[in-house]
Amino acid sequence: MRRLLTAAVAAVVLPAAAAVGLLTAHPAAAATLTRVTGFGTNPSNLNMYLYVPATVSTRPALLVAVHYCTGSASAFFNGGAREYVTAADQYGYLILFPEATRSGQCFDVWSPQGLKRDGGSDSTGIMSMVNHTKQKYNVDPARVVVTGASSGAMMTNVLAAEYPDVFAAGAAFSGVPATCFATGSASNTWNSQCSGGQITKTAQQWGDAARAMYPGYTGRYPRMQLWHGATDSTLSYVNYGEEIKQWTNLNGVSQTPTSTDYPQSAWTRTRYGGSGTQATVEGISIANTGHTLPQTGMIAYAIAFLGLNQTGSTTAPPSSAGPSSAGPSSAGPSPSRSISDQPSAGGCRVTSTISAWNTGLTANLTITNTGSSAINGWNLVFTLPAGQTITSGWNATYSPGSGQVTATSVSYNGAISSGGSTSIGFQATHTGNAAAPAGFTLNGTTCQTA
Repeated sequence: MRRLLTAAVAAVVLPAAAAVGLLTAHPAAAATLTRVTGFGTNPSNLNMYLYVPATVSTRPALLVAVHYCTGSASAFFNGGAREYVTAADQYGYLILFPEATRSGQCFDVWSPQGLKRDGGSDSTGIMSMVNHTKQKYNVDPARVVVTGASSGAMMTNVLAAEYPDVFAAGAAFSGVPATCFATGSASNTWNSQCSGGQITKTAQQWGDAARAMYPGYTGRYPRMQLWHGATDSTLSYVNYGEEIKQWTNLNGVSQTPTSTDYPQSAWTRTRYGGSGTQATVEGISIANTGHTLPQTGMIAYAIAFLGLNQTGSTTAPPSSAGPSSAGPSSAGPSPSRSISDQPSAGGCRVTSTISAWNTGLTANLTITNTGSSAINGWNLVFTLPAGQTITSGWNATYSPGSGQVTATSVSYNGAISSGGSTSIGFQATHTGNAAAPAGFTLNGTTCQTA
């Protein structure tokens, strides 16, 4: 019976994922998805696939992207995760795609082995993949993040709870809290009470359940972004609220939202422990939507939340193992830099990408220093089209919200080397004109636009 239940869920998830693949189709990238073997301890016989873009940052971020039941690394690469792949080509980060090989291709989020740090199941094998990639590609240990859909979203919660010292953040699309799916057995793979939303706990109880996965750990827990369709009948919408309870408790922030807004039609976004793009916990509820996430346009928000939209110095992929760090950096952002070094005349270029809907839009701006000197601290001035008003932004501070706007660097991206780039962005409302901003000047120097 439980096998039939698993098969039934797989039948629901696969068409949804296939539909997402059609919605997010893009031209083939220059690089390809590559199978990696011999990566280390792999008790449950997972497959490892890695996407290395043609140009890799010298200290790249690493995204672990975990597929849904009945899925595969290739299906997720070409479907629901495709926007992550396109962004990796731009920002130079790596994407690791674990692949489940058991019947049904679900990831183990139910067994005692799977719900314990280094317990000897899927999460153990995935961590071997992470460590292998970190060593070979000189990954920034402070920028290892995880995302997933359905079964992969459940694993996102599990990995972030078991390895909070490894992952900086996660984005889970249609998941359940860590430990919710526990069955107490490796052979019993389906928890109908959890999937049906019948398991509810206090925030403290959910937090304690996650902490028991890594006993004795007293450090910080990852930031978490949680997505769920309000009419999801495969993994009940109840689980969305339970996830919020768990991650607000683990991060020691209030369950009362710091802010609530509506980024797109049918979306309700709540933020906890902060109101910025990288709040401690962020939840996005999608009205009139079932078990079909992620959908087109959502990944851009996840990329910003995960901090993947950063561009630094880049290089070709290494041919041999590079230096690695013993663990995630505990250092905070570097001190703010004063605005001093200006680019030479004609020494900057700004590229704009606009995604618009109804009365709203998001704008992603890439600033490139084409001058011969490094920039240490910057102001980017531009003019918004009439009727546009910025409502939120990331990787810069913006003032005022309309007309001529000044975007000012923040502590971690004030330095742009000669030939280097950084990316910022904002969300705005509009009254019909969704054009890109114009008239860019960087520290007083007029920029080329592309």
